[in-house]
Amino acid sequence: MSEHAPELETLLERNTRNTPAPATDIPDGPPLQQALARHRRYCELGDTLDSRDELQAIRHRIHQNPELAFQELQTAELVASRLEAWGYEVTRGVGGTGVVGTLRSGEGGRSIGIRADMDALPIQELTGLPYASANAGRMHACGHDGHTTVLLGAARQLARTRRFRGTVHLIFQPAEEIGAGGGAERMLADGLFERFPCDAIFGLHNHPGVETGTFMFRTGPLMAACDTVVITIRGKGGHAARPHQSVDPILVAGSLVMALQSVVARNIDPNETAVVTIGTLHAGHAANVIPDSARMELSVRSFSPEVRAALESRIRQIVTAQAESYGASAEIDYQRGYPVLVNSEAETEFARQVAEELVGPDKVVAPCARVAGSEDFAYFLQQRPGCFVRLGNGVGKPLLHNAGYDFNDALLTVGAAYWTRLVERYLE
Repeated sequence: MSEHAPELETLLERNTRNTPAPATDIPDGPPLQQALARHRRYCELGDTLDSRDELQAIRHRIHQNPELAFQELQTAELVASRLEAWGYEVTRGVGGTGVVGTLRSGEGGRSIGIRADMDALPIQELTGLPYASANAGRMHACGHDGHTTVLLGAARQLARTRRFRGTVHLIFQPAEEIGAGGGAERMLADGLFERFPCDAIFGLHNHPGVETGTFMFRTGPLMAACDTVVITIRGKGGHAARPHQSVDPILVAGSLVMALQSVVARNIDPNETAVVTIGTLHAGHAANVIPDSARMELSVRSFSPEVRAALESRIRQIVTAQAESYGASAEIDYQRGYPVLVNSEAETEFARQVAEELVGPDKVVAPCARVAGSEDFAYFLQQRPGCFVRLGNGVGKPLLHNAGYDFNDALLTVGAAYWTRLVERYLE
């Protein structure tokens, strides 16, 4: 290899410009031929740089016009029109406002799905950016504008090079943010995998707090199941001066705030991970009135079916017994949300290898820590093997779901190159 180093450097430089090397330029020697073939066949970081300005303009346009769950009409049409212009077979209205772009190349029989989410959040943007949200009370505070644009970047690159054999389905999903009944479930109910068969499926989410462009992988449970619990405590209202004649639901609620903290601390194995957070507590309207009822809402997170079941059982027991001990009653609406997101072993290892090839091992973290947030990509992984990837959005950046958050444009071409290379490697 060393004797051909100058030739290899020249040929690899030519390859990053997407200019094929003439056969006469290839020196003898199997190692060099293999290296050349490898670098010519798969996308490199430099291959997508010429798309940077176009992708940034698309991302800023989507960011400035955020749309909530199942209202992503402008975003979906932008996606569909771009895909059609690049030669994709486009299907609109999948699962509501979802879009699937299909591209085939060669005679390969394998197929792969890559998913991006499109919806925004009901948050008032406070970034002050020139492309800040023009829709009051709505913003892309989770980076779905970036996820969508990254996948469009890969779509453009795959269409112009077509260095794969098989079928790629690019899945642009609506309504990831709303919980149960969201876009993944709706697309699956609309026959996603029957209409667009995928041997494996992959997805990506940006990750603030981690160095820009760092890829993060974990086999098995990566993101938590998310359940919502609505508790209504029924007491007996009365005069604040005569509490002995009433059953105070606020007192019951106060005791539950403390008692529920014991669920994780004293009922779940310390080697497991679980979260019980009381997000809302509402009761009463006046200082001199004991209300009839109080309402609490909990967010419950877990990483295994066994822990998930144990949390529900214990929460029900504590709420019921605690209310009864004060002479009150409790109604419990336990809402199962997104399941645990579980990455399959082979596909996660494959996705990690692709990242190391693209950016080097120093920019890859595996295994990364679990993420207590939830993702409806978990529903796709229940039906097909695959991997959900985290990609560093930068250290010191605002967190997700924050009014000051913004997706890092430096990730656009990196993510596009990654998806392109992953497809090329999977559909060799």
